[in-house]
Formats: sequence, structure tokens, C-alpha cells
Amino acid sequence: MARTRLPPVPRRPTPHPSGALPPDVPKNLVPRHVAIIMDGNGRWAKTRGLPRTEGHSRGEQSLFDVVEGAIEIGVKAVSAYAFSTENWTRSPAEVKFLMGFNRDVIRRRRDEMNEMGVRVRWAGRAPRLWRSVIKELQVAEELTQRNDVLTLTMCVNYGGRAELADAAAAMARDAVAGRLDPTRITEKTFARYLYVPEIGDADMIWRTSGEQRLSNFMLWEAAYSEMVFTDVLWPDVDRRDLWRAIETYADRDRRYGSA
Repeated sequence: MARTRLPPVPRRPTPHPSGALPPDVPKNLVPRHVAIIMDGNGRWAKTRGLPRTEGHSRGEQSLFDVVEGAIEIGVKAVSAYAFSTENWTRSPAEVKFLMGFNRDVIRRRRDEMNEMGVRVRWAGRAPRLWRSVIKELQVAEELTQRNDVLTLTMCVNYGGRAELADAAAAMARDAVAGRLDPTRITEKTFARYLYVPEIGDADMIWRTSGEQRLSNFMLWEAAYSEMVFTDVLWPDVDRRDLWRAIETYADRDRRYGSA
């Protein structure tokens, strides 16, 4: 009788070089889903007399150190705002760099994420996005589809308003085809048409660099999110900054409209 092969045990995150450990936050106060606006790459580069692209490059390590820190503290989903629908207005050179950079980051990191049991998902629009970027995202999604330690959603060519418009259009198509009764549409119905519906609402929106706005990020998912803003520029971020943001979150009183 053939033995059933068990999936490999996910490896633990690499410890932080400082030896820092996550704070002792009660499990029920750790956000399940953290959505991150990774802001400050350009300013980080400018203050050092470097091209903006260097700031984006340095931000790669920040993201994956944060992913490791999220696993350590017990976060189950991280959504990273990697390229917005508005970023197409940047210079052609920067857009070209960001397309290639996002493609190469996914290719470089997918095996590492898979080893840690991270499931990679993509949220965003296909039109205008480089086919090579879409291909790498799809390969990563397929490779990691059975992982359940943490879901990392790469938001590439993503906009909150675009997501809502695309969800409404998909519902309209189903209604016309007779697959959906318009009179029975609820908030739960609408949520099923979002790009990655299984990740659910964002418990915490975390934005770095000191700016305090959503910038068209996860407008539906952020309806009851706790907003945490920190001054550190994204390339200077590591998992300890995430942990401090989670401690701030844990101190909040989330009432969801109740007294």
C-alpha cells in the first residue's frame, strides 16, 4: 500500500539580525489581515542623492522582512500595495523599472515564500500590465496555492475604485446571464466579486513615511480598518516597525459602530 506523502513542514522565518523577538501581544489582539501602503521610497532615495529606482530596490528587503515578522507574530494575511492604477502617470523610465522590478521580485522570492508556507496572490487589473509580470504572478500563485501559513497579496496595477468597478461589472454580467438575482444582492454578495475575496476585510491599514491617506487602497476592505501611520520611510522599515504598529493596533478599542 502506497504511503501518502505529507507536504513539507514550512521553515521558520529567519531570525532578525538583532535577535529581536515579537512582542507579547495576545493572539486575539493581533490583526488577521494587515494591508500595507509601502510609502517613502522616492524620498528615501532623494535624501541620499540616489535615483528614485534605488529606493524601490531597497524596499524589497523591507517587504520580505515584514512578511517574516508577520508570520512570527501570528498575522495570517498581508496585502502589499506594489503598483497602483495611478502609478502609470509616473515617468516612462520609472514605470518601466517598476514593471521589471515587480516581475523579478516575484520570481526571486517565490521559492523562499513557498518554503515558509506563504501563499502568494495577485490583486489588480490585467489591462496595461506587462504580460511577463502577469506570468510570474500566475506561476507564484500556482506554486503556493496549497500553503496556509500566511497569504501575501501583491497588489499590482491595483486601485480601490477599479476593484469596486470591476466587481460591479462582474455582478452585472452575472445578472444579465441569469446567474444572479439583482433583488437579492447584499454586502456579502458584493464581497464575493472582489479580486481576492477570501482574504476578507483589512483589520489594519499601515502606511509608512508619515503620509496619512488611503491613496485609493482597499476602499471596501478598509471600511472598519484601524489606520496606523508611522514616520519611517519604507526602505528603512523592518519587522520591528510592523510589531510596533501592531502594538498600536492592539491598544485600540474596535467597536464597529456600537457604544
